[in-house]
Amino acid sequence: MNEQQNRTTRQKSPVTVIGLGPMGQAMTRTLLTAGHPVTVWNRTASRADGVIAAGAALAATSREAVEAGDLVVLSLTDYRAMYDVLDSSTESLAGRTLVNLSSDTPDRTREAATWAAGHGATFLTGGVMVPAPMVGTEAAHVYYSGPEEAMKSHLATLALLGTPRYLGDDPGLAQMMYQAQLAVFLTTLSGLMHATAMLGTAGMKAREALPELLSSADSIGDILRAGEENPGTALDAGEHPGDLSTVTMMGATSDHIVETSMSLGLDLALPLAVQTHYRRAIKDGHGSDNWTRIIDSIRGPR
Repeated sequence: MNEQQNRTTRQKSPVTVIGLGPMGQAMTRTLLTAGHPVTVWNRTASRADGVIAAGAALAATSREAVEAGDLVVLSLTDYRAMYDVLDSSTESLAGRTLVNLSSDTPDRTREAATWAAGHGATFLTGGVMVPAPMVGTEAAHVYYSGPEEAMKSHLATLALLGTPRYLGDDPGLAQMMYQAQLAVFLTTLSGLMHATAMLGTAGMKAREALPELLSSADSIGDILRAGEENPGTALDAGEHPGDLSTVTMMGATSDHIVETSMSLGLDLALPLAVQTHYRRAIKDGHGSDNWTRIIDSIRGPR
């Protein structure tokens, strides 16, 4: 490290990163590149080898890692792992900001915020919306929620990981957005694999099928935006105009997908789930409404 890099590092606040899976490693490298001194800790110490070579300092214990700076970033499997890692370090949490970028449920996230406050720490929740190789790039964005003052205080540092999108004080809200985004992502992946398997029964290779299917997936956003200047406005108003597509029409399509999948011997879990949404809406008398009416049964009884 040359003298100019040394001066840059001295000017930047120290950051601790706990959890060195691919995401934690990517965040550590991004922070190091920006000149922050970074202390790391991981239950499997060997995972730190690469980031130590890049300039990170390895703490001997999680407590030592926590005490290395005021900002502690957690990238773990779930929130249970946070307690496992930090239960021996609770006396050192007071006055520090914990930024937990791990996945779990909104309720567990809120419980964790209360736990952190009980130990004198400030708690921010985050959801990183890109894979590890994209952390720190212009394409990266991260949802956050929790105390606004803490968000403002560490904004410059957190912005290095990806564009911050602050959602409000509720610590569960960023986690909710993260899970909502993953619901779209995972169901889309399952849909793509189901469609690829379907075409495979006709002899089409995945390398031929996926480009066509991905093109279709890419167009969904444009299709929805074309139907409404501000998507979601009609939903908020409880309006489901069936002038472009109806529950009955889309339901018939879902029936065809189920029948085709059944005839091909494919797993029916996904197409049956989709079919159920339309059948419930038709049963409730909404066959002539727009397909968005399926949200009623998804929301459940009110």
